[in-house]
Amino acid sequence: MGSITNKVQLIGKVVIEPEINTTKKGIKLARILMFTVENYKNRDGKKVHETEWHTVVAWGKIAEVVEGYVKKGKQIGVSGKLKSRSLIDKDGIKRYVTEVEANEIVLLSARNSNPNAR
Repeated sequence: MGSITNKVQLIGKVVIEPEINTTKKGIKLARILMFTVENYKNRDGKKVHETEWHTVVAWGKIAEVVEGYVKKGKQIGVSGKLKSRSLIDKDGIKRYVTEVEANEIVLLSARNSNPNAR
């Protein structure tokens, strides 16, 4: 049962250009904002399009791949785990953040596909 504990898999589109940073120790960090859409019919038979927003973080070699290939509007697949942390915002208020820490990112859009298509 341990192999499926805290596992996340998403397929969605990148909202903005990924944010790439390098730590003081020289390790790359990529932050991706992406969305997924679930389509279904509700009890009344009406089509519903439910959008969820996800922040994905990737470290090291995966972050380097993100830096080179992941662009706004591209469709990606992400496999990873949920990570939660707290931080103090600019107003001194403690906030809690949950992100997907990627252990694999798959590029699903064709290299020359239109990034503005939805």
